[in-house]
Amino acid sequence: MRIGGIPGPAQFLRLLHINRVLVRHGLDEIVLATHLFRPVGFLRHLLPWNWVRREELHLSRGERIRLALEDLGPIFVKFGQMLSTRRDLMPDDIALELAKLQDRVPPFPGEQARTIIEKAYGQPLDIMFAEFSTEPLASASIAQVHVARLLNGREVVVKVLRPAIEKVIRRDVELLYIVASLAQRYWKEGRRLRPLEVVGEYEKTIFDELDLVREAANASQLRHNFQDSPILYVPEVFWSETRRNVLVMERIYGIPVGDIAELRRRGVNMQKLSERGVVVFFTQVFRDSFFHADMHPGNIFVNADDPDDPRYIAVDFGIIGTLSPTDQHYLAENFLAFFHRDYRRVAELHIESGWVPAETRVDEFESAIRTVSEPIFDRPLKDISFGGFLLTLFQTARRFNMEVQPQLVLLQKTLLNIEGLGRQLDPELDLWKTAKPFLENWMRDRVGPRAVFNRIKYYIPRWADQTPDLPNLIYGVLKQAHTGDLTVRLQRQELEQLRGDLRRASRRNFHAAVGAALIVSAAVILGFDAQHGVDLWHAPLLSWLLGGIGVGLLLSAWPGEG
Repeated sequence: MRIGGIPGPAQFLRLLHINRVLVRHGLDEIVLATHLFRPVGFLRHLLPWNWVRREELHLSRGERIRLALEDLGPIFVKFGQMLSTRRDLMPDDIALELAKLQDRVPPFPGEQARTIIEKAYGQPLDIMFAEFSTEPLASASIAQVHVARLLNGREVVVKVLRPAIEKVIRRDVELLYIVASLAQRYWKEGRRLRPLEVVGEYEKTIFDELDLVREAANASQLRHNFQDSPILYVPEVFWSETRRNVLVMERIYGIPVGDIAELRRRGVNMQKLSERGVVVFFTQVFRDSFFHADMHPGNIFVNADDPDDPRYIAVDFGIIGTLSPTDQHYLAENFLAFFHRDYRRVAELHIESGWVPAETRVDEFESAIRTVSEPIFDRPLKDISFGGFLLTLFQTARRFNMEVQPQLVLLQKTLLNIEGLGRQLDPELDLWKTAKPFLENWMRDRVGPRAVFNRIKYYIPRWADQTPDLPNLIYGVLKQAHTGDLTVRLQRQELEQLRGDLRRASRRNFHAAVGAALIVSAAVILGFDAQHGVDLWHAPLLSWLLGGIGVGLLLSAWPGEG
């Protein structure tokens, strides 16, 4: 991938088209800041459309950027959606506006989809399906979905990638790299927002979504994690019919979670539904460390067959987040410390986890966290945004050189989605009240007696498997010791001894320098007193005292001492 290179003829034309769209939406200051147009930047004031107040300029910068991305097409729309999740990098006004981007893309012809699927299978569609509807059920920037029926009668949906989509994405991603490089070099906000890093993250995410076998594996794992769960249902994957560009899954029926009016009409228990959304999220994050990271309303449905016992149904598993056990532990402890307003512990946890540099001063970090957190507690807990707290915490940590943690960014995005959705269903949702017992139980299971028992139970089979080999292992170690093959351990001990010698030598040098300084000071005081006869607090006594301390320090710095 060329980064910041000179665009070719086709790219140059595409770049001109992008610039035209930006200018049309009143974003010409970004265009004229690039090195391509910078020499003629003064012409901005001579351009006819700048002589009058354009309608677009009445809109906020976030609205203008959103409209420009919509005009540039599906790849840029998806890029805008990803940018909306980078609240650690994007100003709030832009991030909130980009979050409104909808993936509404015109479908491609159904017959073309049929041809792509037949090519993937290497045989006519009639051999694989009893029925196949060429009319798309839904269409997005990467793929579209068709309804079908298997030969055994099962109703399914068939997700098929858009034709030549990989080529289109590669072209536009390369252009994004060029634009990002120009922005980082010439736009005043460029260095702070790190556009090259953002495009790199987008490239990885979008190319992962092009592999539908990977998405199928994600769905299968999530289905296994919530097998027989009363709160979340994940459709079945049909592996024999799935290919890299074709995914076949069980067809589900449900009410879109964003259709609040229909949910209320059906008498759904909205309080239970909103609380279950929070439980689903925390279960995925802390029990499984495998969470659906694209849980916007378009990907979530509700089974309302029993209105008092509603159940979520999830679709679209292209983006999945995971956390290491270390991240899980520190995240849970962070939340609990915040619950108890223990800001020092929050600061310590960030340093212990390696999220901020080890040399960070705990007291300064604690003070910064307290400054942004205390005002939050002036409001009722139910009015405090959990996701907003996480965002504020990460933004504060960025001032202390916290590196971007991609897994935490995905988590933050998902939490904001879940929280917004939950409060849309039930404005009185107290996410803290729901989350706190969950986190306390999780921590108890991790560090209490039950955790020790579970770990022993987990490792017993492994220990039993390795026990017969112990005599041979012991013999091998003793033999290596006899033949001198344990030199590495001895060298490590020698290195530790060398480090100790260096520390002692450094201490001796310090003592010698201070001792010499004190002796010189004593001599200066005596000389000053003898020459000017000024009574400087018993100058002789003071000089002898300083000199004595100096001699003592010099002696302590002598080799063999200290």
